[in-house]
Amino acid sequence: MSNVNKLLKQKLTAENYDRLMAVNNAKIHEFVADAIELTSPETVFVCTDSDEDISHVREMSIKNGEESPLETPGHTYHFDGINDQGRDREITKYLVPKTETLSKALNQIGREEGLAEVRGLMKDSMKGRTMILRFLMLGPRDSVFSSPCIQATDSWYVAHSEDLLYRTAYEQFCKIGSDDNVFCFLHSAGEMSDDMVSVDVENKRVYMDYTTDTMYSVNTQYGGNTMGLKKLALRLTIRRADREGWLAEHMFISGVHGPGGRKTYLAGAFPSACGRTSTAMLPGETILGDDIAYFRNIDGEFRAVNTEAGIFGIIQNVNAKDDPNIWDVLHNPGEVIISNILVSDKKPYWLGMGEDIPDKGVNFSGEWFKGKKDAKGKEIPPAHKNARYAVALKALANCDPELDNPEGVVLGGVMYGGRDPKASVPVQQSFNWAHGIVLYGASLETETTFAIIGEEGVMEINLMSIQDFLAIPLGKYIQNNVDFVNDIKKPPLVFGVNYFLRDKEGKFVNGVRDKHVWVKWMELRVHSDVDAITCPTGQIPCYEDLVKLFKQVLDKEYTKEDYIKQFTIRVPENLAKIGRVEKYHKENVPGSPQIVYDTLEDTRERLNDLREQHGDYVSPFDLTTG
Repeated sequence: MSNVNKLLKQKLTAENYDRLMAVNNAKIHEFVADAIELTSPETVFVCTDSDEDISHVREMSIKNGEESPLETPGHTYHFDGINDQGRDREITKYLVPKTETLSKALNQIGREEGLAEVRGLMKDSMKGRTMILRFLMLGPRDSVFSSPCIQATDSWYVAHSEDLLYRTAYEQFCKIGSDDNVFCFLHSAGEMSDDMVSVDVENKRVYMDYTTDTMYSVNTQYGGNTMGLKKLALRLTIRRADREGWLAEHMFISGVHGPGGRKTYLAGAFPSACGRTSTAMLPGETILGDDIAYFRNIDGEFRAVNTEAGIFGIIQNVNAKDDPNIWDVLHNPGEVIISNILVSDKKPYWLGMGEDIPDKGVNFSGEWFKGKKDAKGKEIPPAHKNARYAVALKALANCDPELDNPEGVVLGGVMYGGRDPKASVPVQQSFNWAHGIVLYGASLETETTFAIIGEEGVMEINLMSIQDFLAIPLGKYIQNNVDFVNDIKKPPLVFGVNYFLRDKEGKFVNGVRDKHVWVKWMELRVHSDVDAITCPTGQIPCYEDLVKLFKQVLDKEYTKEDYIKQFTIRVPENLAKIGRVEKYHKENVPGSPQIVYDTLEDTRERLNDLREQHGDYVSPFDLTTG
């Protein structure tokens, strides 16, 4: 018997040892043994796919106080600490070997130094607790898209959340044999308060050792920092996709209905709090995924899957009118976890829900009352802006039936969108795949929001809405996207969208529900059912088509004034944006493909030509006659 097996047999009960040994994989055994030696848990629970085991995880999360029941049967709430309310860029780092370099735009630390630091923080961190082992799958089971993952955590809340968000895969793990193509995640909440909140947030760390496909997370509970299969796995997957010739993307996938009963699948990349989930959840359409997608060339077709099986969505502004499917799930019996909201009389309240919020209750700051202030004298809101809900996709009435199709779905279009108050029109189509990847994806500029710890309202470049998660050179990632369709028979169309364009008075020119019209227009363009007008940055809708769509989709009159406000080409603002993007690539993206600079320069020339003909601000009606 090997030393690894001896340690596992010593530390695990006979039942849990047998469960682990049924997964006959040396890499997994070594990972678990190392995790046990490092963190010193009192017990280890190996969770299978059985209903009894999954129920036990949920029950323990309530029993130990990480979750508490709400009034609606099956609903629970969880609080992260007041200083642990979002994905933390500053403490999320790549462990880079001495022989390698990553882009300076990415947070990183030397591998040896980083391992010593994070493993030092994790030493004996699970004393007196249970280590929970979860066997999960990214992508549908038994699929070319599948990526097996093992999570070791001392948080029953994290383990429970992953039941809702991912596909359980213990039985699949029992079949993988010696395959070492497994992602490993080790998490500890660290020291916890009596309220079961991580205490030592000053020492929270999320470090990725991409040389071994292992993630370490400590002194944090927030899902984006702890649920290994979410953005932590995306970082590892991007490297695997780069090696194997496919794409891992920060995108939703939605089924959009068109004329004649057809359904067209569209994917979209948006930074957090920029409209991703609301676009994926448009009423009357189907949702296949809201966050992470894998793309592969399957026999010349561009196919996509949702890597996840649930939604960890922002709950702020979810209301009965705009989000009926989510609203129903949040108000009917079923398994739902809601985090960092206000709780009063066992009822949850969140910002923008369209109902009166009580003046007191319990929230992420503890006992809360209206006017309560934090240590810096800033008033604490009743619920956090980044409060979340976790729910299985199959609980939604509009869940797409192809969710678990091992072959994925054929993609008709992709869109890139961010918060751009000044320059970009609400929707436009690129001239071709490469043009869209560069001008809408690699040039994505957005205002920062509350979903990421740091200053809000700052304009920043966020390449493809995935920059935070890249563990390969940024330039190589762009080139991978450009090249991906070389052998695709019918590449998806590429669209740029912007729900946050403002007028001179600072008012949004888009209505909240207008996005549904833009998506319906995209669906028609995929099938060449409508024409478009060429402008310097792409192709925009014709006024007559939008009149019909606004009436059909929203039963709303659409005026020429609306069209002019939304689709006037703002030449100075677009030129300024191109300058910022170009500067960013030169300074932060070594090896950025030449096509990036060529596309930006071509766009600059077209904008300047338009300016010479029509001035700084050009009505879309002038484009039709020019």
